[in-house]
This record gives sequence, C-alpha cells and structure tokens, in this order.
Amino acid sequence: MNKNKGAGRVKFVYFFFLWKINLIFTKLVIILYVKLTFRFRRRCNVKNRLEEIRKEKGITQEQLANALEVSRQTVGSLENGRYNPSIILAFKIARFFNLSIEEVFIYEEKI
Repeated sequence: MNKNKGAGRVKFVYFFFLWKINLIFTKLVIILYVKLTFRFRRRCNVKNRLEEIRKEKGITQEQLANALEVSRQTVGSLENGRYNPSIILAFKIARFFNLSIEEVFIYEEKI
C-alpha cells in the first residue's frame, strides 16, 4: 500500500508540474501575441472614409451591414478604426459604393 501512495503522489506532483508549465507557456504566448499585435498596429495604419461615404449616400449603418452581411457593430468598428476589414470585406465595401478600395481605405505605413 505504501508504494501505491508514493506512486500516486509522484503522479500528482508530475501532473501539477506539467499543468504549471502549461500555464506559464500559455501566458507567454498571450504576452507575445499582444506585443506583436500592438507593434504591428503602430507601424501600419489603415484609415478609411467609410462613415463619410456612407453618410454622403444617405445609408444607415444597419442598411450597410445588411448589404455586406455583417453586423452593425462591425460597421461601427470599421468606421471608428477599431477593426481592419479582411480583403474580401474591403472588396465588398468598395463594390457596394462603386469605388476602388483605395478610394475607401487609406494605407499609411510608419517607419
């Protein structure tokens, strides 16, 4: 019986150690992801004229969202610059307004 209890403790310590290593690794991955994301955001800015163009055409966020098959919150986030669209969504937006992508989205690279 004593051997089994000792083996159980060893297994517990081993799994606890693996769990702790996994937790530390996960935290490091998250920290690295956040740092790289913010570094990339600082170097590359994509601005847009979406709100200006949408209001010019007299379209609501809800109407635009329905036409693009996205949520109204996505349109709001695009207009506020909190979200950069996928290339497919950028094409859909440009085609919806009969404009080129460059007329809607302005790419600025910081050195």
